[in-house]
Formats: sequence, C-alpha cells, structure tokens
Amino acid sequence: MFDTISTLVNAFGPSGRENRVAEAITHLIKDKVDEISSDAMGNLIAVKKGFGKKIMLAAHMDEIGLIITTIDEKGFLRFGTVGGVLPLISLGQRVVFENGLTGVVWYEESIESIKDAKPEKMYIDIGAKSREHAEELVEIGDMAVFEGRPVQQNGLVISRALDDRVGCAVLAELARRCPETDHEIYYVFTVQEEVGLRGARTAAYAIRPDLALAIDVTRTADTPKSRHGAVSLGKGPAIKVKDNSVIAHPAIRERLENCARENGIPYQLEVLDKGGTDAGSIHITAGGIPSGGVSIPTRFIHSASEIVNLEDAGNALKLLETFVKL
Repeated sequence: MFDTISTLVNAFGPSGRENRVAEAITHLIKDKVDEISSDAMGNLIAVKKGFGKKIMLAAHMDEIGLIITTIDEKGFLRFGTVGGVLPLISLGQRVVFENGLTGVVWYEESIESIKDAKPEKMYIDIGAKSREHAEELVEIGDMAVFEGRPVQQNGLVISRALDDRVGCAVLAELARRCPETDHEIYYVFTVQEEVGLRGARTAAYAIRPDLALAIDVTRTADTPKSRHGAVSLGKGPAIKVKDNSVIAHPAIRERLENCARENGIPYQLEVLDKGGTDAGSIHITAGGIPSGGVSIPTRFIHSASEIVNLEDAGNALKLLETFVKL
C-alpha cells in the first residue's frame, strides 16, 4: 500500500491539473478493468463490468495549492489559493511548480502580527532577480503545491496530499484485486473536489449508479487539545454518518457496518460539523443517488505533513472489498 500511496502522492495534481495523477492511476489499473476513460471534466472512470447493481466508488485526485496572480517588479510571486489553504500553516513551507521550480512562502515584514498574514499579504520567493527573470520561469495562472515527500514511520505515512491520494490508492488497490462480484463497479477518480465537489457531480450524472460511496479522509480528534470528535488514528476506517455536505443514506451506512462486523474489520463512525466529500454532490445528482462514505482517519489535513495509519488504509480496502461483493 505504501508504494501505491507514494506513487500517487509524488504526482503533481492541484485542482484542475490532475492529469499526472490520472496517468499514474491508469498505469496501475489498466490491465485489471474492462474499460478506462476520461470525461470532459478530466475524471478518470474505470469500469469492471457486471450484470448486478451499478456501484460508483469515488476518490478525488486533486490536492490544494497556490496559484500565481501577479509578479512584482522584484520577481516575488503574489498568489491566490486553490482549495482550503490555511495561511499560518503555509508560512515557511516550500512549494513546487509543475516544471519542478521550488519556492518558499513568506509574508510582508511590515505586518504587526503573524496572525495578520493573509494570502494577499504573502508571496512566494523563487529567487528571481527581477520581474523579467521570474517571467522566464513561471507565468500568471501557474499553480504550485506543497513540497512534502512521503515517509513511512511506525506504521504511519507522513506526506502532503494524502487528502485524497490515500483514498485513490485504496481504490486503485481494490481495482487491482479484482473482487469477484456480479455488480458493475465504477472506479471513479474525480477532479476538483477541493474547489466544490465538481468532478463527482458530472461523473455521477453520466453514470447514474444505483448507489455510491466516496472514499476520502477525515480529521481525527486524538491530538492534544483537539476539537471534540470520535475518530482516532489506528482504530479503523470511519463509516460516514454525516458531514456538512451529506447525511449518509441509512441503507448504505447499515450495509457498511454489517460488512465490518461480519468480517471482523475494525471501524469508527464519523460525524463532521465542517467539510464534505464527493458524496455531497453525488447524492443530489440525477434525481438522487443513495450515497455514503468510507473515510481514512488523517491528522493535520490540508498541510504539507498529513499523517495516516497504513492499517486504517488496509482495513478500508478490506471493507470496500466486502461491500462490493454483497
């Protein structure tokens, strides 16, 4: 699992620029599915044909990032955000552009408090000598992502973009296992989730599945003075009850819980007061689609050093494998 996660994490892929991630996934699963294609939005859709129900499993390929808005006369890059980028977490971080160029995020020295470091008062330093020099390296609209190569330690993975490359890895590994089922399985690797659950909406409308699951990450409440919550690292995947975008369909939630109990798979229940997943757009598409979610507990979401437990990811894979066989 770590090798698959690493392959996908190392692919550049902010929202709207997911093609390299799609290429990596295609290479992993192309020999294990009956059809594989991309739609107009850029979603990667792989199909394992069957004559039972149409089941859509969705994990998003995109990660948060920064986008250049202007270049000043000294060659510093002003930027906007792509997805939920937290300014304080960004400070001092290295970022990398698609062409391999590295920069450092910093803030205007004139601000009185570090808490005032908003994106509009911050910049990326790429070491350019002038605007003209910077324009030889990047241009307006170029995107950058945080630098944070994956590390395996104590059964954990520490990396950028585990939201949601770990979900993509679980889905890719499921496709590679080719679980025996009569159902028709749609492995959908979606785009632009971080900017409004966009890709999943169009994919679900085209597929019109009988039911759907979103495979994503969820925050934990197991670190010092964390917000109240019931999810911890290492206690199994979380079965979604509710988040800010969806209330899981009762039949989907019950089916997931039964699969876990009957197969001895540890699991947790997830209730979030903030955030959402692709299930939020899928369930209100094409007249309504019964939807739920399986989430991998993750610390420090939307940072350059997110943390997941490999056993949680492995158990998420086992849970999905039993789910699609029913």
